[in-house]
Amino acid sequence: MFNKRYEERLITWAGFRDSLEDAEEPFRQVQELYNTCPLVSMYTDPYDISTWPDPWQLVEENQYCEFRIVLAQCYSLQLTERFTDAKFEIHIYVDQDKSDMKYLLIINDEHVLGYDRYEVVSKSSLPETLQPQMSHLMHTIQ
Repeated sequence: MFNKRYEERLITWAGFRDSLEDAEEPFRQVQELYNTCPLVSMYTDPYDISTWPDPWQLVEENQYCEFRIVLAQCYSLQLTERFTDAKFEIHIYVDQDKSDMKYLLIINDEHVLGYDRYEVVSKSSLPETLQPQMSHLMHTIQ
């Protein structure tokens, strides 16, 4: 998807979101897609919500840093019928043990994307070494 022209990316992304409607593991499927995108250095200020791109800007710009990947995962799920009523939150943590930033998508206060690029983890299994920096409840996309 990421090496296509903008219009083709939009079509591919729409098809991908359609596939999530009845996927057995939609969260894992979202992770797998965004694990294939080229990664750039920080491209958006995660603390300044006014700089966050909307879903279509994100697809158009096609620049994915660790934070934008979490945004893209969120938008991909939000723009499905299946997750219309789900609660999506973006969280920023500092991992005190690793001196590392973590950008997490927490779905329905239970499932976490972003802590491990290859696994969906439960919120209750997050280590206590994560120190919260910011959280933002994502509003429904119109």
